[in-house]
Amino acid sequence: MTQETILEARNLSKAFGGLVAVDNVNIQIRKETMHAIIGPNGAGKTTLFNLLSGVMPVTQGRVLFKGEDITSLPPHKRAHLGIGRSYQITNIFPNLSVLENIRLAAQAKGKDNFKLFSKADDFQQYIDKSVEVIDTVGLSGREFFLARDLPHGEKRKLELGIMLACDPELLLFDEPTAGMSSEQVPELINIIRKVVQQKSRTAILVEHRMDMVMSISDVITVMNQGRVLAEGSPHEIAKNEQVQIAYLGDLYGELT
Repeated sequence: MTQETILEARNLSKAFGGLVAVDNVNIQIRKETMHAIIGPNGAGKTTLFNLLSGVMPVTQGRVLFKGEDITSLPPHKRAHLGIGRSYQITNIFPNLSVLENIRLAAQAKGKDNFKLFSKADDFQQYIDKSVEVIDTVGLSGREFFLARDLPHGEKRKLELGIMLACDPELLLFDEPTAGMSSEQVPELINIIRKVVQQKSRTAILVEHRMDMVMSISDVITVMNQGRVLAEGSPHEIAKNEQVQIAYLGDLYGELT
């Protein structure tokens, strides 16, 4: 049975003056899959990601979430539909604790979203949710640490926790391992895999670490010069001669 499409780009384009960064791209993200978008520098993958997440307005085309046109919706409205996104640069409140960061995110999605500065004790349901998320992302014991005092790898976990606090159906990861050491990456990969599988979520991943992409993805879309060059399973992409020439190069031998 063909899996249901959860997110779709139709004839999507983005131009910056005379430069066309994304050129008439069509892509379908199937439910309950990990879908990676890769490509060389300047390929348009980050721009495409920003169009899918609503960070940038489109020049042409449409974005559909579960069949609904969301092309003109800003990121915060997409979040209320069930779309969560991370950023290359950690997006946290540095002077708040781990618990407070996640509690505020959970509360913003709930019915008390206009009471963000009331006493936390008044919102036990959000605290309980936050504790559950903290355990999921591997930050137990860090609940009362200020976010600014966390090492970089734990800040990445916190950002993932903030995203999970809104209970998204679709997760968008923008270079989740940026700035992390090689030793920290496997743990984060396992956490991402766990949170995606935990509630049958779907994830889109832009990532430059090819070992991670190949190990975690169900489907890979390869961008080159603003267009889709190839799409398939990790095995199919590693064997694709066009991809080898355009992107993988010397990495090809490591992936076959």
